[in-house]
Amino acid sequence: MSENEFESVIYFYAQTDPYAEFSNFAPFGVAMDGMWWRTVEHYFQAQKFHDAGYRERIRLCSKPKNAKALGMTRNVDLRSDWDEIKNQIILDAVRVKFATHEHPRELLLGTGTAKIVENAPMDSYWGCGPDGQGLNKLGKILMQVRRELQVL
Repeated sequence: MSENEFESVIYFYAQTDPYAEFSNFAPFGVAMDGMWWRTVEHYFQAQKFHDAGYRERIRLCSKPKNAKALGMTRNVDLRSDWDEIKNQIILDAVRVKFATHEHPRELLLGTGTAKIVENAPMDSYWGCGPDGQGLNKLGKILMQVRRELQVL
């Protein structure tokens, strides 16, 4: 579907916004790698590192913003393959989130063919960035997962 074919655009970002359930910070946990993660953000941030103790420290954070803060450190070495695998890590976790939790799944399916955009002003990779021209990788992943769920 090209940019012009969307019937509408849905923006999400803050936990108080409509469609906040789409955020990786939303309180919908995922079972990944034999463990329970409070949010997709917890899982994603932990996967940046090979150090098992540090990953566990991230997993145990009480809030996703704390998990993100630990994940943003460069005092612990990042995985050398991080740039190559990060999109797949998010895709896998988002698939599990929406397969696991009925409310966000129904919300996602209810968006029909709308374009989904993470309205993240400071993130031009996962979101639309400050000028709206970002890559919107998370929005594109959500639309991919929606298409996959629609055919089930």
